[in-house]
Parts: sequence; C-alpha cells; structure tokens
Amino acid sequence: MSRIELALSRFAEGFNCSQAVFSSCAEGMDEETALRIASGFGGGMGRMAGTCGAVTGAMMVLGLRFGGTAPDREAKERVYARIREFADRFKARNGSLVCRDLLGCDISTPEGYEVAQEKELFTTTCPRLVRAAAEILEEML
Repeated sequence: MSRIELALSRFAEGFNCSQAVFSSCAEGMDEETALRIASGFGGGMGRMAGTCGAVTGAMMVLGLRFGGTAPDREAKERVYARIREFADRFKARNGSLVCRDLLGCDISTPEGYEVAQEKELFTTTCPRLVRAAAEILEEML
C-alpha cells in the first residue's frame, strides 16, 4: 500500500486528517507515537477550524524528515523553505490552508459542525484534502 493509500485508509478508519497524513509518512517512528503526536491537530488544530489538519500533518512530516536537531540557522532555513513550498503547492491546488475556508463552514461552532455533517464534508471534502497533502508530500520526499 502506498503512503497515499495508507493516509486515505487511516482517514476512512476514523483517524483525523492530521493523524492520517502524519502517520502514513512518519518513517523511523512507531505508528502509535505518530498517531498520538498528530491527534490534537485535526479539524484545523483541535477542531478550531484553523490550519487544515492534513496540512499540519504534512508539515510535521517535513520537519521530521528535513528538520535540524541543533540550533543551526541554515538547517532551520532549509526546513522552512520546504514548509513554504508545501504550503504554496497545497494552496495552489486547494485555494487555502485554512480549514474553515476549505470546508466553507466553521466547524469550531456547533452550527458550523452541524453544517459540515449535513453536507457530508468529512466524507467528501476532507478525503480530497488528505489525498492532496499526501500526494504533495510524496512528490517532495
């Protein structure tokens, strides 16, 4: 199973968008740890409808793969460049990095969450965003 398929499968199983993307690409880390680390980032960070969880999951993967382990300015700039590249590519493909903009409703409110459920956005739009994040990561890794 490819990392893209794995991300989609995990999302379909009920893991949040961030968990699905991060755990599918968190090489060198056990699955349980990856799932725990990413657990709070779904729904635009704790269902606050901010930065899309698929995006934050991907950014964590990029940090894991390209980030530094010492206070090294050049290493920091290299990973920041990767993060910006991912963000630019995701925005070009989807129009935004922000959950509420991507879904067209604010899931941080009970009313917005209800709209998302009624419109089945978590089973239509969100898998598309998970796929986009996983595909861009696949190209970048």
